Amino acid sequence: MWLLERDPTGEFRLTKHPPNDEIPEIPPYAILSHTWGDEEVLFTDLAGGTAKNKNKAGYAKIQFCGEQAERDGLRYFWVDTCCIDKSDAGELQHALNSMFQWYRNAAKCYVYLAEVSTHKRDADGNSKWDLNLRDCRWFTRGWTLQELIAPAIVEFFSKDGERLGDKKSLEKEIHNITGIPRRALQGSPLSDFSVAERMEWIEKRNTKYKEDKAYSLFGIFDVHIPVIYGEGGQKALKRLRDKIHEDYLCLAKLWSADPRDPRHEKERIELAKGG
Repeated sequence: MWLLERDPTGEFRLTKHPPNDEIPEIPPYAILSHTWGDEEVLFTDLAGGTAKNKNKAGYAKIQFCGEQAERDGLRYFWVDTCCIDKSDAGELQHALNSMFQWYRNAAKCYVYLAEVSTHKRDADGNSKWDLNLRDCRWFTRGWTLQELIAPAIVEFFSKDGERLGDKKSLEKEIHNITGIPRRALQGSPLSDFSVAERMEWIEKRNTKYKEDKAYSLFGIFDVHIPVIYGEGGQKALKRLRDKIHEDYLCLAKLWSADPRDPRHEKERIELAKGG
């Protein structure tokens, strides 16, 4: 896992973790959740030293994440645009299958909302940033679903770097925008929600590549399958459903039929019909 390390001068560089067998643990780190835009800072911009191409528009997000991590006492942080070497097929495969856990294991997750500014004021001088939440692309993207669900601590920030709240304080707004049950936002086990219900969470979300609509659900269903870009969205979803079905049948063999637990029976029927 590549992490960005910020030094006392404010510069940051890529570091590999764990570095060797003698230091097997990954240090505490912050993680950024955002939507991609033009001129993102990539792995190649950081490989081999400190950041180059600081004039890229995406650099501001990385700088924000590093500075906020430092304020929270964290030396390391992770940003998907530049912490994955996408030219390495094996590393990309591993990253997509590990993403949910990387977000879950983060000490803090910072959501950067590019459409929200706390500097804008109405005629009375009041900030109305909360009215803009529903219009944020972040709530419409496929990958941000797991980035909302997985981490224990999710904090929301404006593009000005101002803290807007966290997953707990904004729970009502997030539920109203996404339709995700509050219990899921509060950290209830995802197995408490049916396959069909979890599939609904991604239904209205979009991804750049059609296959990513399936791949972004790996962690939501705790499955791992090979990533095959070019197979098409429907084939990717079918492979995902097949893997969910296969894993669920293995678990079903361990369950005893219990009429007092209708949830398990509902799941069995649902999966037998293909979800």
